[in-house]
Amino acid sequence: VQLQASGGGLVQPGGSLRLSCAASGFTLDYYAIGWFRQAPGKEREGLSCISTSDDSTYFTESVKGRFTISRDIAKNTVYLHMNSLKPEDTAVYYCAADWVPFGCGTSSAEYDYWGQGTLVTVSS
Repeated sequence: VQLQASGGGLVQPGGSLRLSCAASGFTLDYYAIGWFRQAPGKEREGLSCISTSDDSTYFTESVKGRFTISRDIAKNTVYLHMNSLKPEDTAVYYCAADWVPFGCGTSSAEYDYWGQGTLVTVSS
């Protein structure tokens, strides 16, 4: 079971990025996929999640209205679409998977499998 997060990079304030979380060794059926981030000196923060069972989604207040989440069944991949990026969005972003029949959450303790992280830097 592996998760590969990618798509990070340097972007100017107000810009957009799309992060990908590709799963290998298992299919995403009946999994919740969560996106988290950790900035230097700060605790890991749960941002968003999607349930592959019922397509329910959740966004934390800090990214609601700016980030969206989607999945591509054929590619076994979940995407985090980030718009209107701010310097405070700078962090290492991680995806994680949790086997759960329905719904999803953003508590990191719920998640069993983690990707390696991808760095997002928002700066002019």
